[in-house]
This record gives sequence, structure tokens and C-alpha cells, in this order.
Amino acid sequence: MLSFLKIRNLALVEDVTWDLGAGLVGVTGETGAGKSIIVGALKLILGERADRGLIRNGQDTCTVEASFHLKNTATLDAVLEEAGLEACQDGELLIKRSISTGGANKQFVNCSPVTIQVLKNLGEHLVDLHGPHDHQSLNSRDRQLDMLDKYAGLEELSERYQGLWQQWRAAVTELDELENSERSSSQQVDMLRFQVQEIAAASLKPGEEEEIEARHRIAANGARLTELCAAITSRLSDGEGGVLDALREIGRSIHELEKIDPASAKLFEGFNSAQIELTELESSVQDYADELDTDSAELAELDQRIHTLQTLKRKYGPTVAAILEFHEEAERKLAKIENRGGELERLQKLVRERLAETEKVGKQLSKKRADAAPKLAKEVAAHLADLGFKRSVFEVQLASLPEPERHGLEEVDFQFAPNPGEPLKPLRLTASSGEMSRVLLAVKSALAKQDAVPLLVFDEIDANVGGNIAEAVGRKMASLGSTHQVIAITHFPQVASLAQSHFVVTKEISGDRTKSNIREVAGEERVEELARMLGGKIESAREHARSLLTQ
Repeated sequence: MLSFLKIRNLALVEDVTWDLGAGLVGVTGETGAGKSIIVGALKLILGERADRGLIRNGQDTCTVEASFHLKNTATLDAVLEEAGLEACQDGELLIKRSISTGGANKQFVNCSPVTIQVLKNLGEHLVDLHGPHDHQSLNSRDRQLDMLDKYAGLEELSERYQGLWQQWRAAVTELDELENSERSSSQQVDMLRFQVQEIAAASLKPGEEEEIEARHRIAANGARLTELCAAITSRLSDGEGGVLDALREIGRSIHELEKIDPASAKLFEGFNSAQIELTELESSVQDYADELDTDSAELAELDQRIHTLQTLKRKYGPTVAAILEFHEEAERKLAKIENRGGELERLQKLVRERLAETEKVGKQLSKKRADAAPKLAKEVAAHLADLGFKRSVFEVQLASLPEPERHGLEEVDFQFAPNPGEPLKPLRLTASSGEMSRVLLAVKSALAKQDAVPLLVFDEIDANVGGNIAEAVGRKMASLGSTHQVIAITHFPQVASLAQSHFVVTKEISGDRTKSNIREVAGEERVEELARMLGGKIESAREHARSLLTQ
């Protein structure tokens, strides 16, 4: 359950810490006191879009913190693991979100920074929030089908079907593309063939561009390289001014010195090796110069190769690797068109096989849905009877589709007749807003055992109903409180009196500022609040309030 909610600087709230209990939690207060801020804070925790206009006037930042205590964290741990976060410790999950006027918004889960998407993924498994208009989700046939699948425990089978359906549709799309390619103009085929042949004729090799450029650089500068080599060898060995000749003179002097003083040999240990290395250098430079080939024909050939590479790069990609990738893709497209006969046969077979697999699992799904539909309808009808629809009729009708769709082989339609003698019609065409709220509550009650979301929030869904019906709505929410934590924001004393804990949102003025607070009421304070909701604080209202609490 949600164990506490801490709100700072959000709209009228300055600093509020709300400690909650289990079961049905009632929240009341006068219109405009700030009850909606609770819903707004929860929506922030669930990753909904942040409106900086909600930051309390005069403040730079607002924060919302929520602590959830959970018996089973396996599903949430999987979400956390996917996000690279540690699993919950001792069943505790702490979420914090901070919104700044400067735009530096931050969110944390168990003190680790996360993205908004992680909050949304966690929120799907934590809170089911229903506002005054959320019953409109019942008008969606996809939503109705989700409810039926959840009731029947078919989520895994439904996911398996959807995976097969997507594979079948992918094969159909590929087949359609190939069939459309048959109608492609001969100009497109000719273009592909030209591209494939042009690139193939170039006989490209990965990495050859660098090698060609290096060879071209040498060939284009052959004369200069020869000139430089000549200058080097000249300085090393030409005549009396050459380095090697000078070294030989130095060598004779060293030899004479060592004869006179053998100890001086240590001074010249590196001389011989230096002389040898310079001699070898002279030989190597000469060999390099002899091997230089300044053949103009080779230079022209390299020029042509570079021109070919540049032309292909302009057409097909910035590098040789990109050109080769283009060639491979063009070959694949051309082969697909030229060999469309065999490819068509392969894809047609694949489409048939995947359709058969999809329909096989789809029929299993259809049978289980058909078995569960009357059971769900019966259970919803029983809850509707508790909510004042004593003689209404509710059915879950399934209609086959001409071909498999994303969610199955059939579509669902909740049919409803709220009054005796009226024909069944789609729920979206028959129920008023007050009736839709009760139908939503009936459906949620029917799904209570299968619904793993621990916290249900009902924000004034009892609007537009009478006092007796409001009491029935309250009893139904109290019943949901046996398996879930339920927060009911309500204007009805009949609902609030059934809550296991009762909180009042108040608005007060301190100095020149208005702020909202929330506090728990019990005993006579609770009687006074219920009396206020009943229309006044006269003794008859207090007696009525005591009577509601006693019941």
C-alpha cells in the first residue's frame, strides 16, 4: 500500500506529510479546499507531465515523495532491473519527484536518479486512478477486451497471440512489397542493374583507398624523392667533404690515440657502431633511390583509379565500405525482383504458415473468452444490483472478425440495459455519467481478485448519484478495501462514513497566504465533518452522522 505521501510547495500545499492506513481511506473537504492536489501529486509520482504553473507562488521548487510498502515486489523488481536499478529492499519502494521553475526536473527511485519513463512503467503496477471522467475508458472496445482477458487470466495467451499476429503481418507486408515490385518500371530494374555492374566493375577492396593514395603520392613526387636521396647520399659519402670520409679520418685518430692510451678505448665504444649504421644508411638510401619508379604510365593509372573511387563515392557513399554496402543492398533488391517467382512462392507459403499458427492460438483465445464472458457478465450484474441496478441487464457480447486482428479473432462489446423493458444496447450508448461510474465500479469489483495493482484511487466517481446510491457505492469501495488499498475522494457522507480512516482537507489563511492541509479525523471530529457534509452542524445532522458511523 501507499504508506505516506509528502508534498511540498505544490499549488496551495506548503508542506504536508500524509500517513495512510490500509483498506478504504476516505478524503473529504469543502469545495476548493485542495482535495484535487492529492490526485495531482499522485499523477506526478506516476510520471505524468509536470506543469510548472503548479509550483506554489513565491517558491522555486516543489517536491512529491511517496513510499509504497509491498508484499510482492517481483513485477516491480523486473522493471527496476530493466532500468539498471537495484531491487526493492524489505518490500519498500520510495519515489521522489522534484519540479523546478528553472526546468531542472529530477526524479528518483530508492534514491537513484531515473527517467520519467521508468516512473510511468512503475506506476502501471502501483496505482489505478479513476477520476470523474475516467469511466469513459469503458467505451473503448480494446479496453473492454483487456478487462475480459484480465478477468479470465488470459494475459499470457493474449501476448503469445499478438506475437504470432505481428509475425504474420510482417510476412504479409513483405509479400505485398514484392508483389508491388512486379509493377515496378523497367527503368528501376535497369538502374539497379547498372549500379550493381558499375560497382562490381570497379573491383573495390576494403582499405584500398589509403593504399592507392600513398602510392600516388610517391609516384607523383618521384623526381623530388630522387633528388632528396641524392642529397643524402652526397652528404654521407661524396669526396673529402662526406660524412663517411670524415668518420674514417676520425677512426684513424682514435686508433692512434688508443695505442698511446689503451684506457681511452672506453670513450669510443659507440663509434664503430655509429660508423657501421651510417654506412648502412647510405646503402639503404641508395637502394631506395634505385627502386623509385617514376613511370608516367603508372602515375596515369593511379590517377584513373583515384578518379574512379571519387566518382563512386559521389554516387554511392562517402567511403569504400559504404559503397560496398550499397552494392550488397542493390544486389539484394535486384535479385528479389529478378527472382520474384521463387521468392513469391516462399513468402506465400510463409504467410499461410504464420496465418495458420495465428488462427490456431487465436481459436484457443476465443474459446476461453467465450467461456469467461458470461461469467464476467453475471458477476458484474451482481455488483450492479448492489449498486442500485436491481433489474438491469448486463452482457459481454463477442463478435467474430473477418480476419485476425491485433487483439484476436473477435471484438467485444459491453451491452447494458439499466431499466426493465429496455433492449440491450452498447454501454456507450445507454448509460449516463452517473450510471457509467457505477458500471466502472462494478467492473473493478469483478476484477478485484485478478487486479494486482495495490492502490485504487476514486476521485469523486460518486458524483451525479443520489444519497442511497452513494451509500451503495461506498459499501462497494469498502468491499474492494479488503483486497486493495482504496482512496475515495468524495462529497458524500454515506461514502466517507464507511472508510476505515477518514481525512479532511482544509484551507486556511495565514498572514496573506492561503495553504491547504490534510489531517485525520476520528471520534467527535469525524462526527462534525460528516454533519457538515450532511448540511449543517445542528444536532439532527450530528445524530445522522453518528447513525452512519454506527451502521
